[in-house]
Amino acid sequence: MQGALRGEHGSDVPCGECTACCTASQFVHVEPDEADALARIPAALLFPAPGLPRGHVVLGYDERGHCPMLVDGACSIYAHRPRPCRTYDCRVFPATGIVPDDQPLIAERARRWRFSHPTEHDRAAHESVRATGALLRREHPDAAPTALAVRAVGIRE
Repeated sequence: MQGALRGEHGSDVPCGECTACCTASQFVHVEPDEADALARIPAALLFPAPGLPRGHVVLGYDERGHCPMLVDGACSIYAHRPRPCRTYDCRVFPATGIVPDDQPLIAERARRWRFSHPTEHDRAAHESVRATGALLRREHPDAAPTALAVRAVGIRE
């Protein structure tokens, strides 16, 4: 999870049939260097990313809140999906104890994850991340849950 959050590699979430993140009314930021993804997303579906330099775009969602690249329940560009899709990991929520109340489908999926702690060090590290998540939630009650959860993992690291 930490390597994916740092952008070192994609996430290895075993999503199976789950498409919660694809159906949660989320904008997907596509950076200019993502030529492979940009070549497969129709230009009409991309919009300039507010507050970012030229070339940064966002992929919106349809009237149901679904990613327009989700076709027949599956990503139509999966092998070429944008970086945020490759690195998204809903396990960050239960890992930090932060519930994405603004994303009920993702919250439901995240509640299913369970963690094992092979060593006492692993247990202590997880408790530390959860304590950091609780502190950030108290200090920033109006902040976006995703930002808080990612920050909690980053602080612990």
